Amino acid sequence: MIYFDNAATTRPNPEALERAKEFTEGLFYNPSAKYGGGFSVRKQIETFRGDLLRFSHAEGRYDLIFTSCGTEADNHAIFCGGRRGNVVTTQGEHAAVFSACTELKNRGVEPRFAPVLRDGSVDVGALLSMVDEKTSLVSVVHVNNETGAVNDIAAIAKAVKAKNPRTLFMSDGVQAFGKLDFTLPKEVDLYAVSAHKIGGLKGTGALFKRKGVAIGPYLFGGGQEAGLRSGTENTFGIAVFAYAAEKKFSNLRADAEKLLAFREKLAQGLDPEIFSRLSPESGSPYILTVSAAGMRGEVLQRMLWDRGLCVGTGSACSSKNRFSRVMTACGYPEKVLDGVLRMSFSPNTAEEEIDSAVRILNETAREYQRNTQ
Repeated sequence: MIYFDNAATTRPNPEALERAKEFTEGLFYNPSAKYGGGFSVRKQIETFRGDLLRFSHAEGRYDLIFTSCGTEADNHAIFCGGRRGNVVTTQGEHAAVFSACTELKNRGVEPRFAPVLRDGSVDVGALLSMVDEKTSLVSVVHVNNETGAVNDIAAIAKAVKAKNPRTLFMSDGVQAFGKLDFTLPKEVDLYAVSAHKIGGLKGTGALFKRKGVAIGPYLFGGGQEAGLRSGTENTFGIAVFAYAAEKKFSNLRADAEKLLAFREKLAQGLDPEIFSRLSPESGSPYILTVSAAGMRGEVLQRMLWDRGLCVGTGSACSSKNRFSRVMTACGYPEKVLDGVLRMSFSPNTAEEEIDSAVRILNETAREYQRNTQ
């Protein structure tokens, strides 16, 4: 099976899994326990925390709160950072941000949604026009998970702070962390990431919090994570996350260059009479979204699976809806929305898989056409 749905989840890194086995065997203790075993595990967690901060060049400037996933990290930032006035975000956000911001209106906070451009990036001028003296939080996704469009969050955060220095700026960095060569600027207060997008395990994520930013806990209980995230830490998941991140960050630039070439080879090999490109050339090298207009993407997806190619049709977190909310916000007609396919890659993607995928995609779409004429 050729697996091109890495934006949904990646195959866990086998080396990271093997290295982390000690936390299911000898070092299985509760990190909060006061005896020697607990102290040993606690020390290891702090080492992993420091490693993740160091890999992302955030050491000394940010704290890192371990969470159960990227969604929890997003929710923590929104519900604990956007407690008053209004919160401004975009129509192109992942459901973890969009739904959380929608919920804010039930909590007395006004959500404001800025439009997106055709490629899924935010209309920056429109977003800034929504920021005022009552804006408590602005959230802009770093990499659009459905189109791969990259928002310049450094520039956007700086512009937001210029308009209201008290506004917190957060970003969902789930599709950017470990994939883009990027250093968090001082204007970004909160940044959510997820382990299973870079070879870690589902059930582990983290929230970067700029030092000095005051937010409360989202989950209450035993006071773990410096009182900001209660619940016994998932030591095994954290270890796999750190080990997988070590591998990803050590090859970050080389992987991006390779996958950019693969992405373009795939895009150029598709039949232009069937497929139209929706992802921008300036977007993430890890994502290529196209549309076979007039066809049903879900039907094509199943046909491709039967032929040994696994692709997505958009965000796996929004798969219950016929049309993607994000792609609809981009302004595409229903004919295009119906035929959306998302191919997303990993460092394990091989060039021969790209060649095979081009052939399978073209042959399958042509067969679909013949059977529906």
